[in-house]
Amino acid sequence: MCISNIHNVDAKHNPDTVLTSEAQKEYSYMDIIISNASGEPIYSQIVTQIKTMILEGQLKEGDSLPSMRNLAMQLRISVITTKRAYEELERDGFIESYTGKGSFVKAQNAELYREEQLKTIEAALTDAAGRAKRCGITLAELQEILGIVYGGE
Repeated sequence: MCISNIHNVDAKHNPDTVLTSEAQKEYSYMDIIISNASGEPIYSQIVTQIKTMILEGQLKEGDSLPSMRNLAMQLRISVITTKRAYEELERDGFIESYTGKGSFVKAQNAELYREEQLKTIEAALTDAAGRAKRCGITLAELQEILGIVYGGE
């Protein structure tokens, strides 16, 4: 398990400012935990954790991410792995990258946030439904439990 602790001093970094590698280290803060025992690919673990930080507001619009090389070094993984993670984050609309300047959190669209949350909830409900079936819990019982958990009766 590796943890990246890189401190972010500037919450609203200007993407037009070029940072040296030493300055870049000072600007980015992220706690990323990689599990080699997990069946999930390392790049996917990075993507999931950065998306979560963005969606939960820990990373805000304009925040700089560590350089691909710096993150790879901190996590003791290949730069190719961090490059793949950043490319996926950019493709999904979570970050934008500027050659020679770095990668930054993009403004989040409310619909994108809702869609990401729906995917997470759907996965949790799929897991819960599967467990319920294996335990012999009926759909009516599961709906009743969901109603109670959700706050209704």
